[in-house]
Amino acid sequence: MSITVYVPCDSAALAVGADRVARAMANEAAQRGLDITLVRNGSRGLFWLEPLVEVTTPRGRIAYGPVQPGDVAALFDAGLLAGGSHALCLGPTEDIPYLKKQERLTFARMGVTDPLSLADYKAHEGFMGVQRALAMAPEAIVQEVLDSGLRGRGGAAFPAGIKWKTVLGLQAAQKYVVCNADEGDSGTYSDRMTMEGDPYMLIEGMVIAGLATGATQGYVYVRSEYPHAIATLNEAIRRAEAAGHLGRNLHGSNHSFWLEVRKGAGSYVCGEETALLESLEGKRGIVRAKPPVPAIAGLFGQPTVINNVITLATVPLILARGARYYKDYGVGRSHGTLPFQLAGNIKQGGLIEKAFGVTLRELLYDYGGGSASGRPIKAVQVGGPLGAYLPESQWDVPLDYEAYAALGAVVGHGGLVVHDDSADLSQLARYAMEFCAIESCGKCTPCRIGSTRGVEVIDKIRLNQNRVQQVQLLRDLCDTMVHGSLCAMGGMTPYPVLSALNHYPQDFGLTASDREAA
Repeated sequence: MSITVYVPCDSAALAVGADRVARAMANEAAQRGLDITLVRNGSRGLFWLEPLVEVTTPRGRIAYGPVQPGDVAALFDAGLLAGGSHALCLGPTEDIPYLKKQERLTFARMGVTDPLSLADYKAHEGFMGVQRALAMAPEAIVQEVLDSGLRGRGGAAFPAGIKWKTVLGLQAAQKYVVCNADEGDSGTYSDRMTMEGDPYMLIEGMVIAGLATGATQGYVYVRSEYPHAIATLNEAIRRAEAAGHLGRNLHGSNHSFWLEVRKGAGSYVCGEETALLESLEGKRGIVRAKPPVPAIAGLFGQPTVINNVITLATVPLILARGARYYKDYGVGRSHGTLPFQLAGNIKQGGLIEKAFGVTLRELLYDYGGGSASGRPIKAVQVGGPLGAYLPESQWDVPLDYEAYAALGAVVGHGGLVVHDDSADLSQLARYAMEFCAIESCGKCTPCRIGSTRGVEVIDKIRLNQNRVQQVQLLRDLCDTMVHGSLCAMGGMTPYPVLSALNHYPQDFGLTASDREAA
């Protein structure tokens, strides 16, 4: 009887040799005359253990990692195919504490299934959401999403159902569903993991959005730096269409929905929804003035639902299990779960799906195990390169949209980049302004000019050139950018700058008297 062995095909696993491990597994089994079925699954998100090899046994799936090609022969000698004891053995995969303490709702299949197997997807609750949606009126589907409390997981946290309701209420010859997969924030990878490890979940979510709003055409806008995600999505779309899950007469109904992948060119500002739409139309990716919002006049001037990957990928679960099931997770107005992504100077980097309300301290130490360097953690940037730097005094605040807004911070896309006590926050603040200057679309003055002046002012502060006056000027400049920028590119760049200045003034050379004067 063939024994199933899993070796991830996720980009993070490939980067540390998963393909070589898979070949070594196949060769070793062949040399020993052993019958194995090698499955290339998605990653579980325990990146410090990649490549993570799993084997199916009567006790469930047993994990080994991190495995290198040179370990394979010894693993077979130790009885790998029976879950035998070895220094790399981690025991039953589901019992690994990092995984066991999570609430995996959206990521329930991640690392469990073959990403391109429709049979695997169906066997793990796949297409249950769309089957239910097909039996509902569009208004009822939209209401289910509204009732779930699902908010945009790309960072803006706008209620997804309101966008859908707006598009549903408009008459148009053509409506669109656009997935923003231009995941450009530093330290984020949940979108990529979804596209590579569970693409049918995203496809199903987009189909449901089409059924809810009357849209028949969808586009996934993926950044060019994600070649594996693009290839997996294209193949998944081809298979889904061949099996009747996309295209004409969806699931035997009279509904149709077509889906295509479009590749972006690596512009950070194209993660902003209107710049993305400009790019999708073949134009230069610059931000549009609002109103009108994309729900009213979006792609090619037509009503358009535009949501992030995780937002759309969460919809099938909500439809399959009901709005109340999902809404019961979380705190306050932050309902459900978010895949938090630990990166930077962290011992155990990876993806942790938890209900809102978990604290930064829990993520850093209960999951991350502290810094990779072994030095004290000094600051954590939450929410991407435009997110605030949080000092230890704020690590016990529940991760929730409103609680973080009260701190002058954002939860954003759930990316967490960790810095130890060797980091210079004045340099990091300077980088935020420099990043904005490089990536700005240039349409509005506060962003285009403000970021350039910001770099100059921070340089003067660091060189102690009229330091107090320059700090006052920097604060005024940040105020102008926050309130005058056309989009979040310029409007949020002050978040990392001001948080660094407020919480780490010593890194800018500010004395106690300087702080009082500034």
